[in-house]
Amino acid sequence: MKNRWLKWGIHFDLAGKTSRIAEINKAMAEPDFWDNGGYAQKLMKELTKLKGTVEEYDRLKQEYDDVATLIQMGYEESDETLIPEIEETLNKFTKDLEDLKLKTMLSESYDSYNAILTLHAGAGGTESCDWASMLLRMYQRWADKRGFSTEILDFLDGDEAGLKSVTLEVNGENAYGYLKSERGVHRLVRISPFNAAGKRQTSFVSCDVMPDIEDDTGIEIDEKDLRIDTYRSSGAGGQHVNKTSSAVRITHLPTNTVVQCQNERSQLQNKDKAMQILKTRLYLMKQQENLEKISGIRGDVKEIGWGSQIRSYVLQPYTMVKDHRTNEEVGNANGVLDGNLDPFINAYLIWNAQNRQ
Repeated sequence: MKNRWLKWGIHFDLAGKTSRIAEINKAMAEPDFWDNGGYAQKLMKELTKLKGTVEEYDRLKQEYDDVATLIQMGYEESDETLIPEIEETLNKFTKDLEDLKLKTMLSESYDSYNAILTLHAGAGGTESCDWASMLLRMYQRWADKRGFSTEILDFLDGDEAGLKSVTLEVNGENAYGYLKSERGVHRLVRISPFNAAGKRQTSFVSCDVMPDIEDDTGIEIDEKDLRIDTYRSSGAGGQHVNKTSSAVRITHLPTNTVVQCQNERSQLQNKDKAMQILKTRLYLMKQQENLEKISGIRGDVKEIGWGSQIRSYVLQPYTMVKDHRTNEEVGNANGVLDGNLDPFINAYLIWNAQNRQ
């Protein structure tokens, strides 16, 4: 591990990060620092992230030193009883090093933001609606494992089962940076419980992920360009959110962009959230003028069907999940559907970083 550790330490640029922390601290000491609240908040956010990353590096260096000390002790004392402890400490160091390496790959513009994830059932009818609800559970379980919070902002139930669409807000450090790997079409192959003949069936769900940009995007919206509808939210027994009459749908007429929010908050709060999402969508649409930028933010929108999937989940006749971009494969499909997505997210981050070089 020594060469890997030293090589990555150079890439980590501890001196550069420490210098940047000193720059921000110096700026914060200026009497007019808070005159520009937006800029000050941006610097504070950067400082918190830098300090956290440097602290993780310091902790990792201590782990490395601990392993080296244990090995040295073992040789000096010819003490083989230290081997299990060395193995355990080395395994932890190896995992923590890989985690921090991946975290440093989250350097694109919106990686540190919260995420808004939207699922749409595609080809496959009721089976696809059920598949959408399975994916929703998968992302919620993944978020729980990371200590992230989630909130369903909007949903539309399927006619018989599952969901035609659902919008999920995921709040946590680098939520968008991780979940951008999920953008695309997800394909399921299984014996459908909705097929009386017991035949294998293939279904598709599209996943769109965008950063939850709360900063001022500079997008100005004319009220005359909006159609705002309020309606009563509906769910099968209120299984996702409370039934209220506070649901809000906003249509931006010039672009025909529609956003909805119908969680348990008040109508005013639903409208504010929907407006925030609308501004983000319009902002991202504006960024399409720069193709390189949009490829890192939102990606291409593809048809929800054959030939467009980024990942396949096979439950019959064998179990396997395969990502078609990175070729990452996992045999335990049920584990993946239970939220164990990190192998795919990690492989995507490495693949994405290599493609950007």
